[in-house]
Amino acid sequence: MTSPNFILLYVASPAESSTFYTQLLGKPPVESSPTFAMFALDSGVMLGLWASAGVEPAATPAGGSELAFAVQDAAAVDARHEAWQALGMPILQTPSTMDFGYTFTATDPDGHRLRVFSPGARG
Repeated sequence: MTSPNFILLYVASPAESSTFYTQLLGKPPVESSPTFAMFALDSGVMLGLWASAGVEPAATPAGGSELAFAVQDAAAVDARHEAWQALGMPILQTPSTMDFGYTFTATDPDGHRLRVFSPGARG
């Protein structure tokens, strides 16, 4: 069985989203055009940002997905929260303890959720 190796997010503006993810990931896209941008993630998975207006067959509106970033401990969750707040990212959920661990949630320009969590950690 093969595992997924691409994540595609439908976005309103690949240029705006590319700028956002360049800052978030600390690296530029490996491919970019007016309707698409792609990032090579450290895990080997590729993150594609596709203009929702050009998706065939037609896609639902942009936004609505969640990317999760696992970190080592509660301190790392807090540090990422502070860093993302400093970047002006909208924060939907401040650092909180949930049944799966310590977490917070922010959003990208299209409303995709970006969750940082430490499995099993408590804040």
